[in-house]
Amino acid sequence: MRAPALYSAVGVLLLTALSAAPAGSTGAAPGTAELHGTAVAAARARAAGIDFGKCPKEQDMPAALQCGKVSVPLDYAHPNGKQIELTVSRVRATHKDPHNSKRRVPRKGALVYNPGGPGASGMYFPLIGVMPAWKRLAAAYDLVGYAPRGVERSAPLSCQEPKQVFKGPLLAPTHPSESHKKERIARAKAYARGCAQRAGSALRHYNSLNNARDLDVLRAALGEEKLTFMGASYGTYFGALYATLFPSHVRRMVFDSAVNPDPAMVWYRNNLAQSAAFEGRWADFREWVAEHHKVYGLGDTAEEVLRSYEKVRARLAAEPAGGKVGQEQLQETFLQAGYYDDYWPSRARALSAYLKGDSKPLVELAAPATEAAAEEENSDAVYTAVECNDAPWPTDWDVWDRDNTRLARVAPFETWDNVWMNLPCAYWQAPRQEPLDVRTGPGEVPPLLILAAERDAATPYDGALEMHRRLSGSVLVTERDAGTHGIAYGPNACVNGYVDAYLLEGRLPARRAACEGHPEPKPERPDDRTDKKRGAHPGTAPGDRPRTAAARLPH
Repeated sequence: MRAPALYSAVGVLLLTALSAAPAGSTGAAPGTAELHGTAVAAARARAAGIDFGKCPKEQDMPAALQCGKVSVPLDYAHPNGKQIELTVSRVRATHKDPHNSKRRVPRKGALVYNPGGPGASGMYFPLIGVMPAWKRLAAAYDLVGYAPRGVERSAPLSCQEPKQVFKGPLLAPTHPSESHKKERIARAKAYARGCAQRAGSALRHYNSLNNARDLDVLRAALGEEKLTFMGASYGTYFGALYATLFPSHVRRMVFDSAVNPDPAMVWYRNNLAQSAAFEGRWADFREWVAEHHKVYGLGDTAEEVLRSYEKVRARLAAEPAGGKVGQEQLQETFLQAGYYDDYWPSRARALSAYLKGDSKPLVELAAPATEAAAEEENSDAVYTAVECNDAPWPTDWDVWDRDNTRLARVAPFETWDNVWMNLPCAYWQAPRQEPLDVRTGPGEVPPLLILAAERDAATPYDGALEMHRRLSGSVLVTERDAGTHGIAYGPNACVNGYVDAYLLEGRLPARRAACEGHPEPKPERPDDRTDKKRGAHPGTAPGDRPRTAAARLPH
């Protein structure tokens, strides 16, 4: 499925919009003090190790999963100053060959995983080893997950009261009025103030460079001389920072759905590119629904499906479904279809049922999970702090308004929703950093494996190409004509084979390789309410989930 005219228009507009994006910054590149501080913290962590034991009861984790903690400096320029604790989880290598019960598989070390975000936790990751696609890795590696700084129990960050997260059904206009913009600006300013007031002087230390430094301390605490790491989405960005900062500490790294690491793209421009890419993926979804018009009755062209969707939006603006699902909840739910095509049947089914008078399927999918408000608030706070701290952002609302008004003319689906999530960065009260120039020279690090789907919207494919160019000797594996966000150990056996060969045997394909896209999902009848769940990424089902108010970069 293609939308060449749209992509062409978006590309031209994006080049125009980006010319107005900010170029300067305050702050400085990482210096010798932080590098020295990391070495001090890593040596201390190696000596202490991690005392793994039972996980906290309230986390309801299986007995096979062990939990522990590792201390890291809040500020790496002062490694002997205030310390914070990161929570870590582990399942030991099983040594069981899934294809030969008599063969004992030797241990290769620890595989550390990050599901992205920023703000996502990998604490449940090690449990993925029971899944068939992961059993070979689970036999050879201790699977290790952790909650990055600020997330969950790892010095948790907060910007507002959790009860403020879900405020009931809200409007989400694709072309907002001036009064709506003023309201959202006020909310963004209040949110930025809340982050500063609640975190105080510690706020500035929640950033991607410190996430990379924390990863090196975790490596040392695990007793690993060199790091084996798999990062998805945002995890690819600070994984690339790690490779740049600590090249001699790298063993193998897999970057799944790579973020564009160009300093000029972090993060304002990357979010513009993301909003543009979601328009193409939204078109893919509508074309699929149109192909199955006989099942869903939503229209036999993408344009007719859009009209059906807009009809639902209009009705929800007047009367929220079940008193809980308004335009914003609808947007979030259908945004998930831009991440994972196995969500397409359930979304089409809910839309079809609603237009036939049954709102229950839509309410089941889209109603806010109020019991998860604290988790959502924490995740949003970390996302915002990391992205706002990492780089300069426009501080003039007119820049945001101009760039996104232009973009919304050709990419209305996600543009303004993305603005509202990121707008606190315009009013941020902590110092900004200059993004690190991610780059490795020939032979500085072992070859790294980059995975990307051509039509991924959350981390557009251009980002993977840029990552590949900047990491010398890296190999890019592309899933063609596919748009799932996070492709390792998903439904594509070709992709999985490349990952297995690399992590288990150290084998890589030629400089670039490609796999044909996995099949599109089959339609489900409107009366089938079984919502299929993803199994490719622990913690990203989506561990790097689409978050409140928008899909977050990366995500």
